[in-house]
Amino acid sequence: MATKSTSGAKKTVKVTQVGSPIGRTPDQEATLIGLGLNKMHRSRELEDTPSVRGMINKVRHLLRVEEA
Repeated sequence: MATKSTSGAKKTVKVTQVGSPIGRTPDQEATLIGLGLNKMHRSRELEDTPSVRGMINKVRHLLRVEEA
């Protein structure tokens, strides 16, 4: 079976943690860890999928999001 090759690169989104998880609910802290963020001003470039967008939406008040 042949595999499909995509000519375009996958969309990514750059997220930077700008808020502290101190005093937040445990699920919000776990969501930050799931996004690969655990300290202030750390950034990650993530694939733009519905699941990642849902995680970003949950803790959007702690993040800065940029299209990459």
